[in-house]
Amino acid sequence: MAGVWLYAETMLRSRLYRGSTLVESDFALDRLPELKVDAEAYFWIDLVNPSERDLRFIADELALNELAVEDAFRGRQRPKLEHYDTHFFINAYSAKFDSDTLKLITDEIAIFVTPNALVTVRDDEGFDIEVLKKRWDDSLSLAEGKIAFLLWGLLDIIVDGYFEVVEKLDSELEDLEDLMFAETRIDRVIQRKSYDLRKALVLLRRVAVPMREVLNPIVKRDVQVIGPSMYAYFQDIYDHVMRVADWTDSLRDLVTTLLETNLTIQGNQMNLIMKKVTSWAAIIAVPTAITGWFGQNIPYLGFGDITGLWMSIGSILVVSGVLYIEFRRRDWL
Repeated sequence: MAGVWLYAETMLRSRLYRGSTLVESDFALDRLPELKVDAEAYFWIDLVNPSERDLRFIADELALNELAVEDAFRGRQRPKLEHYDTHFFINAYSAKFDSDTLKLITDEIAIFVTPNALVTVRDDEGFDIEVLKKRWDDSLSLAEGKIAFLLWGLLDIIVDGYFEVVEKLDSELEDLEDLMFAETRIDRVIQRKSYDLRKALVLLRRVAVPMREVLNPIVKRDVQVIGPSMYAYFQDIYDHVMRVADWTDSLRDLVTTLLETNLTIQGNQMNLIMKKVTSWAAIIAVPTAITGWFGQNIPYLGFGDITGLWMSIGSILVVSGVLYIEFRRRDWL
């Protein structure tokens, strides 16, 4: 029966194409021996959380390199492209940004590319595979490119995800700027948001920037694999990756500048507070000094008389008033 999988613990999706036509979805994998030698057929197989024996079955049928299979099974590999005799292996990460938690979520995807098969291996359903299917369905005019067409759709979706992330991060940094220069600042919120955005940018750069080294050899070296009809589309993905890398570096510099600016603002606020405290201390020192003078136990003008009281009060008011006006003029209060 179509869609039957050999081992129940593995989730499977698959598609079979002939020319520009989607012939079948979720075909039985026991048909691999006949499909792999069918010159007109090309297909996609998606494995989610496969066991080692599941992956070994695919590897044996498609002659996948043991080292690449081990990397796909173990995961946690860096983004990379590796060439083997019968295929090449790509490890990539999709990315999406959660605006509520300010966290960057990445999903690892291992990709095997043979002359007539595209195999993707994932740990979970974090990557939206329905978006990928829609991209293929909406671009069937490019299906003459065969495997290059399937690979293009997958890489294009991944790189488009990077663009969405950097756009959201750019918007969040603009909001952070508004928070920093608001009349009422909440330093704890600013510091936490700055840290989260910087962390997200570092992680995005870690998964997105190496994609330049993944796509560059495909565009420059593997022209025979992608074919002339798909070359411009892979070049377009490569250009997008370069733009994402440049944009990410710019945002990283911006968040560093914002952190430094925040420290400067805090320093300026502290200086302003110190000026105010010092100014009020100077004003308060005036009545202390005057009352101390009039409190001496020696005769002075107005000693023992009501005029001495009025003289002390007047001196306090006049001198304190002069200091207050002068400090206000200098913007110290």
